[in-house]
Amino acid sequence: MNLSWGAAWALARRGLDWRFKGLRLLLVCLVLGTAALSAIGTLTGAIERELATRGREMLGADLEFTLAARQPSADERTAIAAMGNLSEGARLQAMATVPGAEARATPVELKAVDNKWPLYGHFTLAGGRTAGAPQGLTAWIAPGVADRLDVKVGDRLQVGKAVLTVGGVIGSEPDRLAEGFSLGPTVIIGKAALDASGLVQPGSMVRTKLRVKLPANADPVALGESVKAKFPLAGYEVRTREKASPGLDRFVSRMGQFLVLVALAALAIAGIGIGNGVNSYLEARRGSIATLKILGASSGDIARIYLMQLSAASSLAILAGLVAGVSVTPLLGKALQGLLPIEPGLVIDARALAIAAAYGALIALTFAAPPLVRARDFPAMALMRARVNPLASQWRAVVLPVGLGLAGIAALAIVTAPQPLLAAGFLGGAAVLFVLLTAMGRGLTAVAARMPRPKGAIARMALANLHRPGAQTSALVVALGFGLAAFVLLAGVQTSLDGNIVARVPNRAPDYFVLDLPRDRLDAFNGIVKRAAPAADVRTVPALRGTIVGYGPAQAMTRVANLKQIPENAWPLRGDRGLTYADALPEGNVLTAGAWWTPDYTGEPLVSVDDDLREALGLRLGDRIAVSILGVERSARIASFRRIDWENMGFNYVLVFSPNAIADAPHNLAATISLPANAKTPQVRRAILSGLVKALPSSSVVEIGPVLGQAREILSQMGTAILAAASVAILAGMAVLAGAIAAARERKTYDNTILRVLGASRRQLLVLLLAEYGLLSALLAGVALILGTGIAYGVIVWLFEFDWLPDWPRILGVLGGGVVLVMVLAVAGSLGVLRTRPAQVLREL
Repeated sequence: MNLSWGAAWALARRGLDWRFKGLRLLLVCLVLGTAALSAIGTLTGAIERELATRGREMLGADLEFTLAARQPSADERTAIAAMGNLSEGARLQAMATVPGAEARATPVELKAVDNKWPLYGHFTLAGGRTAGAPQGLTAWIAPGVADRLDVKVGDRLQVGKAVLTVGGVIGSEPDRLAEGFSLGPTVIIGKAALDASGLVQPGSMVRTKLRVKLPANADPVALGESVKAKFPLAGYEVRTREKASPGLDRFVSRMGQFLVLVALAALAIAGIGIGNGVNSYLEARRGSIATLKILGASSGDIARIYLMQLSAASSLAILAGLVAGVSVTPLLGKALQGLLPIEPGLVIDARALAIAAAYGALIALTFAAPPLVRARDFPAMALMRARVNPLASQWRAVVLPVGLGLAGIAALAIVTAPQPLLAAGFLGGAAVLFVLLTAMGRGLTAVAARMPRPKGAIARMALANLHRPGAQTSALVVALGFGLAAFVLLAGVQTSLDGNIVARVPNRAPDYFVLDLPRDRLDAFNGIVKRAAPAADVRTVPALRGTIVGYGPAQAMTRVANLKQIPENAWPLRGDRGLTYADALPEGNVLTAGAWWTPDYTGEPLVSVDDDLREALGLRLGDRIAVSILGVERSARIASFRRIDWENMGFNYVLVFSPNAIADAPHNLAATISLPANAKTPQVRRAILSGLVKALPSSSVVEIGPVLGQAREILSQMGTAILAAASVAILAGMAVLAGAIAAARERKTYDNTILRVLGASRRQLLVLLLAEYGLLSALLAGVALILGTGIAYGVIVWLFEFDWLPDWPRILGVLGGGVVLVMVLAVAGSLGVLRTRPAQVLREL
């Protein structure tokens, strides 16, 4: 007769204590996995909600049209205004100074708005006061402007020819996040102040923005495409509320994919730990299970009793994991604020928590099934003899429960993941990896059984422990393989991110960039710089803005406006780009095909194209590139391809034209100033800034140091977010390592007792232990190196589109540290076994 559920629960409750002895590995792995899933799900959900609900506020409109270096024509403005409520503004770089104190100058991002701004959201000043566009010659300034120029509300500020009054300090700017990377703090002005500044001239690097608030039933995508089709040469960059910040959207998508991978990795690793933990727990209670069977308990009773125990422990662990995940979300939000659209504070996402709890329950039941089936099905006498006659595998009995559990996990992962194909691919890869490691473990066992016996007793026994009956070799190979690979993965990601920060944000760069330098003021500019720093290196290039509108063979050019999707890595096709012309090959560029035109070339207009763009678009020598400059299409034949050194922070242009192709278009110059080491003093910098501001009020000077610092901060913040997420998998890996060693401890107790009775000392047993785990770790270190670096390569190159720049000494050092950790865990987990008295163990047999 089977026990009632009440009686079974009474027995199960008596077998548990408040310290959950024997189930701590289950608790740790399940808490880590559930916490990772709940935190990642909550964070991802919060970001997606912010993007969905704040799209209009982030963009400042339902639909935005951006033009480079020109104003819209009357026909263009009329067509756009007909769509809805139109707000027109502009954005450009400028210099802000304190009148009468030119030495107090700073580069700023000048943002001109009209009286309808903002169409969505609320602009507030410091102190919380809601405001709109500044009137007349009033300006709202960012805190950075106030700090750098030491100005406050009521003080005067000069931008170009306009003397402005500081009306307030910016508090909250609703459309700031969609503006992207800036070269200075913001100054917001009205149209009257922009006109008074005199900064907008033919060829100026100004970006005009036309923002539209659409009727409720309007389709922003269709309307945007209609304008591009009606004015194909206008060069409009179009954004909609659904894609308020394409760069941000791409980053959020990449981060979301990475977080999904981390969550699933933590899930897979935690599952291994749970299986080891349950196996170790039931192995320790093998005698109790056998006794219950002898006293009349049926297989169903055994399954119910221990399933209740595991369910109680799992429920507590899942609850703790959910609490931990919710608790850590505010910290993640605070760390990522400014990088991602997320508000700090506690977030409760019922859907994310329910999914995390379902994952936890499924993973616990699935990986607990094999040891539960073994405890249920084996006769009492087989359990009693298990120390000397290990239980045979019952794989047929576990196929159904494990198969159903894995199917449930896969279905939940694919259905709930933002990228189902990515989730399915990862789960498939994890399954293949698990099978490979299991096969490797069995292969290692078979090889060890056939190897010649070493002469030394310790080495001989260490080798024998890999293939003797009841050996945990296969389970240890899987656990150690996953754990060590996680360490290598983290090291590969971290060092490659560090390498990208160094490579993409170089320490050596020009000291200043100068924009909108009038061509007729070049001599004055050179004179100011040379008087302040005679040895300064000054470079100037023509600077225009234009949009690529067509490419390919002359008779069959592809029109960018007709593309449904921009080709991969063809980022220059998105929006307007910097253009220039030159007589000679630019410094830092290397020709990869074709030839450069001769000085004073007067033939057919030619262009040299970046080699990466060639590869992305499949271009060939002799093809044509068409660009729109100030609304006029110009076409040139491709004469050469170049490899560009993007790391030199100099003038790098995807397209460089022959002078006769675009030199007649209105434009200004751009310049770089590199100071010698002995001239990088505050006095020299003040002299250059004050001289340029006074003589060239329409130009803007950008100091590179703060810009590089901002770039490093953004990349470092991104790296921190990635590493913080990846560390969850590392913690799970450490728990799995500890669990695998703990799972083998019960068998080690019996083996060590027999060896102690036969005369082995504790020192010899310790050396034997180190030899066994050292041999396993050494064999698996190479496997972990290949697996970990392979996954890290995919994360860095395919997911985040960075360069693969690992630091191999650091990676090998981390792998060595992981091997040392395995040895430490092995010793720490076996100290109790080594101290156990043989007589005590023999009495318990």
